[in-house]
Amino acid sequence: MFHVEQNNFIDTPLARELSENNQRLANVKALRLPKPNRTRIFTISNQKGGVGKTTTAVNLAAALASKGLQVLVIDLDPQGNASTALNIEHRSGTKSIYDVLLNNVTIEEVLQVSSEAPGLTCVPATIDLAGAELELVSVVARETRLKMALETYINTSMTPPDYVFIDCPPSLGLLTVNAFAAANEVLIPIQCEYYALEGVSQLINNISLIRQMLNPSLELSTILLTMFDSRTKLAQGVADDVRANFPAITLNAVIPRSVKVSEAPSYSQTVITYDHTSPGAISYLEAAAEIANRGAANGK
Repeated sequence: MFHVEQNNFIDTPLARELSENNQRLANVKALRLPKPNRTRIFTISNQKGGVGKTTTAVNLAAALASKGLQVLVIDLDPQGNASTALNIEHRSGTKSIYDVLLNNVTIEEVLQVSSEAPGLTCVPATIDLAGAELELVSVVARETRLKMALETYINTSMTPPDYVFIDCPPSLGLLTVNAFAAANEVLIPIQCEYYALEGVSQLINNISLIRQMLNPSLELSTILLTMFDSRTKLAQGVADDVRANFPAITLNAVIPRSVKVSEAPSYSQTVITYDHTSPGAISYLEAAAEIANRGAANGK
């Protein structure tokens, strides 16, 4: 009797899910990720708020760094949430991206090392950045301040980053324009909920304008589906819709709705270190591996 019950337990949906997650974790742990030929600079952008931009930026960064790559996160959002998640000091008065943009301070001077993974660094954002949009208006080369600072850092650093992730505010102001001008790739997180594609076409138009006016090398290279709830038909429908519209650039990896992913920042951690066995952490590790391997396949 006990033997039958035991077999029934092993075949429950929960047990199958645990077994599948363990296998996925083992697979991703075994992966060795290629170094890119040159620094890949991603702007994480979506003008729609609450889609997981900051969560995606910090967790992809931590995932890649956990695989031995050098990763820099630039927090360009005045809220400083990326700095918080990476356990980076960003109280008012801390040297930050504000000083880089407006006071000609170098990135090397404001860089901080994150405790989240070896090789992971961050340029923090402080509340001072809230006024930067207005202050930049009268500054020479206002759209390319970040680009110039980042190029200088990459070209002079003893250990230039393999990846740079720029976390943008959810608006198209001068901060976001600076991010687009500095990057060579755009990653758009799209949540699997109502109105998911709302604003994406406008964002693509903005990318096209930036390409024409400021940065010919900018490309929309990656779309990541976030907040996926496998229990709903809506989420699957949105995922299918996004894949139909952007088949070549939508990652196979999908980020599920996850309590652990939501909890991690309150402990000044990414989910990669907060609970690396959780489905959210595994999914971000898979997404990071896919980004690295797709880049290598495309000669990046």
